[in-house]
Amino acid sequence: MAKDYPEITPEVQRFIERQPLFFVATAPLAVDGHVNLSPKGQECFRVFGPDRVGYLDLTGSGNETAAHLAENGRITFMFCAFGGAPRILRLHGRGRVVLPNTDDWADLAPHFPTVPGARQIILAEIQRVSTSCGMAVPLMDYTGQRDNLRVWAEAKGADGLVAYREEKNRHSIDGLEAPRS
Repeated sequence: MAKDYPEITPEVQRFIERQPLFFVATAPLAVDGHVNLSPKGQECFRVFGPDRVGYLDLTGSGNETAAHLAENGRITFMFCAFGGAPRILRLHGRGRVVLPNTDDWADLAPHFPTVPGARQIILAEIQRVSTSCGMAVPLMDYTGQRDNLRVWAEAKGADGLVAYREEKNRHSIDGLEAPRS
C-alpha cells in the first residue's frame, strides 16, 4: 500500500536495483509546455546516498529532460514491479545535468557502465520518496536489454554523435535550450 519514506532506505534501494526499467518525468514551467516522460534501461541508474541518485543519459531523439532541468530542476523517477509483489516507487527531486569534461563527471562516471552514446549524467537530490500499490500494473517477463542504441551509437562514431546531438538535441520540443558540452 501507499507509504512515504524519509529517505531512500536500504530496502527501497534494493527494490530500485532489481528493476530493469525506470521512467523519468520532467516539465517546463510554461502551462502550455509539454510534459516529458521517458522510459530508461541499460542498467544506468545509481543510488549515491539516502537522498541522491543519478543515471547515465544516452543520446536519444530528443533531450527534453536536460532542457527542463536547466529551466527549473524538477524531476520525478518512477519504478514499477512487473514481477513479484505489486509496487510503484516514485522519487521526487531537483535535478541537474552533469556534462563530460567536468569535475563532477570525473567523479560520477566510474559508477556507470561504459556505454556508447553516453552524453550526460542526470543527478538529482531527492526530496520525497513514496510507494503506492501498483496492483493494476501487469505482470511481464523480462528477457533482456535491447542493443539497438549501442549498435546505432557505434555506427555513428564519436564525431557522428556530436553532429547528431548538435542537430537533434539542442532544444526541447518547446524551444528550451539544453545544456551542451
